[in-house]
Amino acid sequence: MKIDRIDIIRVKVPFVHPFETSFTRFEERDALIVKVYSEGLIGYGECKAFYGPLYNPEDNGTCFHIIKNIIAPVILHKDIEGPEEFMRLVSFIRGNRLAIASVENALWEIKSQRDGKSLKTLIGGTQDEVKVGVSLGIEPNIQVLLGKIEKYLAEGYHRTKVKIKPGWDIDVLREIRRHYPDIVLTVDANSDYTLADIELFRAMDDLNLQYIEQPLAEDDIVDHAVLQKAIKTPICLDESIVSVDTARHAIELGSCKIINIKSSRCGGLCESIRIHNLCMKHNIPIWVGGMTELGIGRVQNISFASLPNFALLAHDIAASNRYFAEDITIPVVNITSRCTLIVPDDTNGIHYEVDEKAIDRLMVSREVIK
Repeated sequence: MKIDRIDIIRVKVPFVHPFETSFTRFEERDALIVKVYSEGLIGYGECKAFYGPLYNPEDNGTCFHIIKNIIAPVILHKDIEGPEEFMRLVSFIRGNRLAIASVENALWEIKSQRDGKSLKTLIGGTQDEVKVGVSLGIEPNIQVLLGKIEKYLAEGYHRTKVKIKPGWDIDVLREIRRHYPDIVLTVDANSDYTLADIELFRAMDDLNLQYIEQPLAEDDIVDHAVLQKAIKTPICLDESIVSVDTARHAIELGSCKIINIKSSRCGGLCESIRIHNLCMKHNIPIWVGGMTELGIGRVQNISFASLPNFALLAHDIAASNRYFAEDITIPVVNITSRCTLIVPDDTNGIHYEVDEKAIDRLMVSREVIK
């Protein structure tokens, strides 16, 4: 595939309801869309960074720079066989995985069009539909949170995940369990605790949590190993897992029993498939994490979640209207009555198109690189 042009489009999409984590409160999704042109075909990738370096060291500004000034000169007007060769060409770049993934994802879309095969088929997906869980942010009070839990349980979500932070943790969880003793419940700490909080996590052992997600530092696997040995509840690593090597180190150290794979966090699908295969070899359950994606990233996550080792746990993909009144795909992503998502493949007729008119309405800026 010869790369003829790259557009970097910045959009701002308001959230239906503000979404609060331990590190910030989001009112809108400020995102970059990468549009790659190749011999009459167009591939889209969604950059999952935020407006600041909140989730990891990258943000929209750094990603814009890396895509425009580092990646584009390497691939523009060059013939590239596909995503795998692209990853070899940019292997000199240290970190900056969200930026790299946004271009890699666009190249997977071009490859899908060129080969006439779905992304599911190209990556070896085996599942026709995937289970969906809901992720709930930090709310003003427990009653608001309980109301949202009730709402999404009624809609059939297979797992309820709540964000926690110091001061909004054990008492909140105990109250949830008092009302809902039997639901599949998990928590996400977004790296907001230390080993000084070990007794707090021991107390969580009594709450029958499916897992505790990323309780300690975002780049740590050593302290997580200490914590995992001290508690019964499985630790799920998120931010700590950025490559197949970090996943291997975490498994060997016993730092976790579950891994959340966000393909963009790991630099794209090529590396994430390797992590999937490693975890399957070691019987580590995995699931696909979300970053409040717009439709482009959400659809690609659905296909990624069709890989065989993702069958056990529910994913943070969800319906588009869970977050946005307007999205950028036709149709927008929606869940089935079974609270699953149908995986687009070569036979079922499920297909998503990018809504160019919606992008134009939501666009803040566009950079054209020829």
